[in-house]
Amino acid sequence: MAESGAAYFGTEVRAWRVERGMSQRELGKEAHYGQQYVAKVEAGERLASPEFSEACDSVFGTPGMFARLRKRVVQGAFADWFEPFIKLERRATAILDYSSTFIMGLLQTEDYAHAIFRKAHPGDSLDVTAEKVARRIKRQHIMRADNPPLLWVVLDESCLRRMVGSPRVMADQLAHLLEECAPSTHLTLQVLPFESGTPAWHMPFTLLEFGTDEPDVLYQEDMATGQIFDSAETLAKAKLFYDRLRADALSPEVSLALIRKVMEEWKA
Repeated sequence: MAESGAAYFGTEVRAWRVERGMSQRELGKEAHYGQQYVAKVEAGERLASPEFSEACDSVFGTPGMFARLRKRVVQGAFADWFEPFIKLERRATAILDYSSTFIMGLLQTEDYAHAIFRKAHPGDSLDVTAEKVARRIKRQHIMRADNPPLLWVVLDESCLRRMVGSPRVMADQLAHLLEECAPSTHLTLQVLPFESGTPAWHMPFTLLEFGTDEPDVLYQEDMATGQIFDSAETLAKAKLFYDRLRADALSPEVSLALIRKVMEEWKA
């Protein structure tokens, strides 16, 4: 498997730290970060922030090298980008998601995920598609943990009404949403209805919150890759957009009623 960008960056940080004879705690102190943060960066469990990258350049005497390396990673110069996000997702205490086209991966059924992958990659063998679906479904195990994260999802109404796969696939997918909400105190669903007008933001995104000394992150995808952001300014903007989306969305109770109504329409 190709090394992820975050892992490659972490390997370089560790190599320079060891060469300078510093411990993780000493590097963290010099960079104004905790030892645990340094450990996670070196392990590739999270991508270093721009501020930490600049601090490494200052501590190691490498003018702009780590800042440029981080920029290259963020721009998708390395394969297997999604793995660092998965590691962050497993540790998050709260996951706030805006789904503008498809229902998010943590709530997809196998048939729904299969239909998405077949449409995007029709040239894949069925075995390859099955492997992709299995990996996506495996991610859902975090919601079955003893202490699952809070999952708050704002679904654009188009996610309920755009046919993915077939009417049966859609009916089963919406039934799955209702089943997931029924017993759970960790999942909140809100539908952003068409009648709410122009949405505050038009692209899907996910916010991961940690509630510790670890900074929150924003995850977004484009056609080529996914990117993780943890700068304070970017996070503040993303959280403001999310609050506006939630404010325009239906209440959780009304949202579930709409999901049930649309499910019955798919069954008809």
